[in-house]
Amino acid sequence: MELVKNIFFNTDKLVGNTKVKISYTGALFQDGSEEVFMHYGYGLNWDNVSDIKMEKTELGFQAEIDVIESETLNFCFKNSNNKWDNNEGNNYIFPIEKIDFISESVNTDGSNSTALIESSPKRLRKSYIWSKKIRIALYKILIAVPRLVSGNYKRKVTNND
Repeated sequence: MELVKNIFFNTDKLVGNTKVKISYTGALFQDGSEEVFMHYGYGLNWDNVSDIKMEKTELGFQAEIDVIESETLNFCFKNSNNKWDNNEGNNYIFPIEKIDFISESVNTDGSNSTALIESSPKRLRKSYIWSKKIRIALYKILIAVPRLVSGNYKRKVTNND
């Protein structure tokens, strides 16, 4: 998913306490840099600052980092010649989501109780895959029904001799 200016994540949302793969195809990649480093931190004050060397591929530079719980993930890029891509001085800043699910259950005495359950990335990924499957199924139904009604579909021909 492209979020901004040649930066891609392997997930739809940044979620705290997960890993994310970041792909970069910006100016430093286009200029033919051999080495690119990602300089990143969290929140308004750039807490927990780190640098990571990105792997060069045909599709751009890539790195995988652990996303901690914070408000934002902030980063910029530099090459081995100390040339920076920092989004024209604004840095690249993306919100980190805190996903919580509320589960309601009925106790043995008949009263309801509510529990807060923190989601896992695996659960989020499964729900995303299921939503895609449902969309594809609905699309196929919407295409097939008019054909069935109009009689404009191919039938298998069988020989009953």
